Amino acid sequence: MRFQSATSVLALVASAAAQGAATGQQGDAVEVKDNPAGVVYAATLPSTAAFKDAYPNGGGPKGEIRAVASPDGKGVMFDVTFSNLPPKELGPFTYHLHVAPVPSGGQNCTATLAHLDPFIRGEDPVCDSSKPATCQVGDLSGKWGKITSDPFTARYHDNFASTKDGLGSFFGNRSFVLHFPNKTRIACANFAKAVNQTMLPSSGTDSCNATAPSSTPTTTRPPVVTAGASMVQSTVWGAGAVSLFAAIMFML
Repeated sequence: MRFQSATSVLALVASAAAQGAATGQQGDAVEVKDNPAGVVYAATLPSTAAFKDAYPNGGGPKGEIRAVASPDGKGVMFDVTFSNLPPKELGPFTYHLHVAPVPSGGQNCTATLAHLDPFIRGEDPVCDSSKPATCQVGDLSGKWGKITSDPFTARYHDNFASTKDGLGSFFGNRSFVLHFPNKTRIACANFAKAVNQTMLPSSGTDSCNATAPSSTPTTTRPPVVTAGASMVQSTVWGAGAVSLFAAIMFML
């Protein structure tokens, strides 16, 4: 009987892993419906690489993430642009909102800690983009597509991120990190209220009202310089999923 119960638990875990969906310890992510209108948050990468090995001849990735609440306050519209990335064969690259900002003048991207994950979902199994409420709030590339081109641009509407200070899903005082597939941190930048309170001009697919992710890159939009951005160097690995081994052994 206990063996059968343990087998059932393993089957459920395998099923969840296969589907890429997982509910956090605090449940699925909750849609944010009262974001303040008009305020734009932006994070811009500087021109010098943080992870020097990726740019042996100097330079670094260029790019910016700008975000503003939807006019009705429901969710956030993101405008993403990256270029001058490492060689394509080293990708696809990922990017995430992280829970902590880069310390002023800091040189260690580990200080940004883990992905923004107020519902304690964890990184494993990987995000199922067809079920964004089951993904980490900060896993933008998991929900909306990895970086597969250079230049890369994307525009999308995420229902679960927040520009309302005080919520766990608020990212305006946090950072984003650009990663290699093995989770090495290439670069990171802090968010701050943008000097220019506008989004980048649209020049391609606008998925602000989309309910499913779109990873189709649009044409390049020039980065807009804003305050409060920085980039540092580090290699870090995300936290693994919680093991069920002890629970299964108890049932055997």
